[in-house]
Amino acid sequence: MSRTTMLVFIVVVLGLTTALMAYATRDGSVGSRQATVPQPTAAQLEAAYLGKLRVAPESKRVDVVAPTFPDPTTITNLLFPISNLHSAVLNGRVDGKPFHTETTLLPETRIIEWAGQQVETRTSQYVAYLDGRIEEVALDYYAQADDGSVWYFGEDVFNYEDGHIADTDGTWLAGKEGPPAMIMPGEPHVGDVYRPENVPGLVFEEVTVKAVDKQVAGPRGRVEGAIVAGELHQDGSRESKTFAPGYGEFFTSSGGDLEALALAVPTDALDSPVPGELEVLSTSADRAFAAVRASDWKAASASFRKLAAAWTSYRSGQVPPRIAAEMASAIRGLERAVAARERLHASTAAIDISQSALELELRHRPPAEIDRARFELWVRQLVVDATAGDADGVRGDLATLEWIRDRFAVTIDKVGLTRIDTQLVGLRAALNDDDLPGVAAGAARLRAALAGISAG
Repeated sequence: MSRTTMLVFIVVVLGLTTALMAYATRDGSVGSRQATVPQPTAAQLEAAYLGKLRVAPESKRVDVVAPTFPDPTTITNLLFPISNLHSAVLNGRVDGKPFHTETTLLPETRIIEWAGQQVETRTSQYVAYLDGRIEEVALDYYAQADDGSVWYFGEDVFNYEDGHIADTDGTWLAGKEGPPAMIMPGEPHVGDVYRPENVPGLVFEEVTVKAVDKQVAGPRGRVEGAIVAGELHQDGSRESKTFAPGYGEFFTSSGGDLEALALAVPTDALDSPVPGELEVLSTSADRAFAAVRASDWKAASASFRKLAAAWTSYRSGQVPPRIAAEMASAIRGLERAVAARERLHASTAAIDISQSALELELRHRPPAEIDRARFELWVRQLVVDATAGDADGVRGDLATLEWIRDRFAVTIDKVGLTRIDTQLVGLRAALNDDDLPGVAAGAARLRAALAGISAG
């Protein structure tokens, strides 16, 4: 064997040895030789200023064996049921401000190549609002492995400031920036450690399971089988997370910040029509909005009294508590604004009531119908902000509309979708020209177009 051939042989053997290194089992013993997920080296952690992070020993890790994905889009893991979590609402407080998120399973999938595998992933859209304004959007990509574990294949992130995309920090893709990362084991045990994000310098999180088989308070009562985990971030901060069967991420807290599951379907879906009191509440909120915009304060007061009475009757039943709290806050806001004849605040409060009512209707109606109705409410908000001369608000409203459009686009006919898209393009052009009156006029045309669109 020549010297050159010998060197090639050594390189190949070393490569195979690295790819097929022994893995650590749960008890720390060495198991059979299997392919492993590449891990960052100590030098990489140092280069990313993560060398001092108190990460767990590899013997505790349950995410080092390379997964295979024979049926990746069928995600049956109850603690992270993305393929069956059509729509979820979470709320809480961040930086002392109201925080609200909507997570929606999108119909399209994405093929991502990693380690020679073409893996089809489910796409979940995450939209976060801080103090009523869009703050972050992420398109997350997930797949389930053959052992029931769920793996994160990356995300496209858009961080907003004043309606603008400020940056895309947090974006990464498996096979490009790094390997996929486990986001939920198939059968979590206390002490299990895994990294949902594992690309030092871009994204890094390490999770340790602290408790299993816990009971938590859900939107419809007690939920059994939850797990509690601690999450270490690359800045050294930690937060506590709870995951519950049928819901996935259920509760997150860190310092004074908190985000909790308010409602999810189909887990919380009810096999019944929208209750009459809730229909009255929604209709009265719509009428209150119209009266406020016309400065007809007598009619606005009458509509408020009617919706308040409907809410009093409806809340006597079983209402998801976190949405009930949002609704109560919006109703108080409308009462104060109508009494003070504050047109801007009253308009926004009426929209907030309608938004909360839609979340309650989500238990009775298909998610795509709710998203189409949400879209219409954000068109109303666009009118409010445009007529108030709030350019930053208008930018955020339009961005929100463009994202919500993707949730229901496949449920309407192509002609109707073209009408919506044409109006959105026109609104974007008017905004780029700083033509807020033109935005308000365009929003009115979009509302008219929506009224004539049928399902596809």
